[in-house]
Amino acid sequence: MIKVDKFIPGGQSIATLEDGKKIFFWNALPNEVVTEYTITKNKSHYAEAIATKIDDPSTHRIMPKDECFLSTSPWQIIDYKYELKIKQELVVEIFREHSISISIPPILTDNNDYFYRNKMEYALYYDNEKAKIFPAFHTRGSHRKTPITGSSIERPELFTKATEIINELNDKHEEARKYQSLLLRCNQTGEVSGGLFENDKPHPTFNNLTDTILGYQYSYSPNGFFQINLPVYELALKEIQKHITTDEVLDLYAGVGTIGLSVARDKKLTLIECDKSAYRELVNNSDGRAATVNAKSEEALDYILPSATTILDPPRAGCDNKLISKLLETTPPKLIYLSCNPATQARDVSALLQKYQIEDIKTFNFFPRTPHIENLIILSLK
Repeated sequence: MIKVDKFIPGGQSIATLEDGKKIFFWNALPNEVVTEYTITKNKSHYAEAIATKIDDPSTHRIMPKDECFLSTSPWQIIDYKYELKIKQELVVEIFREHSISISIPPILTDNNDYFYRNKMEYALYYDNEKAKIFPAFHTRGSHRKTPITGSSIERPELFTKATEIINELNDKHEEARKYQSLLLRCNQTGEVSGGLFENDKPHPTFNNLTDTILGYQYSYSPNGFFQINLPVYELALKEIQKHITTDEVLDLYAGVGTIGLSVARDKKLTLIECDKSAYRELVNNSDGRAATVNAKSEEALDYILPSATTILDPPRAGCDNKLISKLLETTPPKLIYLSCNPATQARDVSALLQKYQIEDIKTFNFFPRTPHIENLIILSLK
């Protein structure tokens, strides 16, 4: 029997074996007792596992909606109020590890914790007994595929379309191994675009989708970068908009332009994006309202000005060291840092606190029923 201690950043819970070795669990909550589990990774100093039998279940444990929950949304097992509380505590803990003391107001959410994802990528699984292809997800901790007959994390239009496409494959007696995956995306009106990726063939070009964000329309590719949960994304944009107080604004890691163009299109706006596909969409979405630059943010340092509010929305790896150094050298009056990875955000903020102070912090539940966290930090000069 193993008593679970707490959740850790990343979403697993942690416990200690009798020999002192740490074990990281999926499907186990703090203070629960795990009596049976399956090891998925076993290293000399730690192990990872999936709990399969629990004694004395937590009062926060609920029945997951999906059989495939461990593959897509492993926090389906906890009540939503507790999920928000744990995420709040984890952000505080992450920043404490970097010697930054913060307090966070209640996490911002639209309270829509299922059927929110506007993008999904399905694997294909061939069932020999039924002689049929099924949509599938990869089993957590392995390379195996688990066939599914339902999923409640994505918008219903996506699973309906996936079923339709796979039924067509079955009607034609196609082989699942011919395909890498099935990628689908839908907009807020329910229009679906995307399709199959075949092995050893270039990815096809799908029809663009359009969505309206804070009253402005954006075009984007289904297989490019675009926010997964637009209603909660709009909550974040409204918070960002409150802090745009200068006439000049620089949006680094701009993607297709949804942050800068939503909150500062009436300003002297510069948008930086390195991905060529996203940049083409960015130019189209800006429609001449902003200066656009196709470059990596760490290679566009000359655009960082002491007069321009600077928006940062980097990938999970966080900001490049050269960019952090340039921000400290140039000292824009305000930094608006939105992050999908509070761990790298805390690292970057720790460096920026040489010349900045935290003016505001807000956390958003972009990805309910998963351990992923989106965090917004506003930094102003000391």
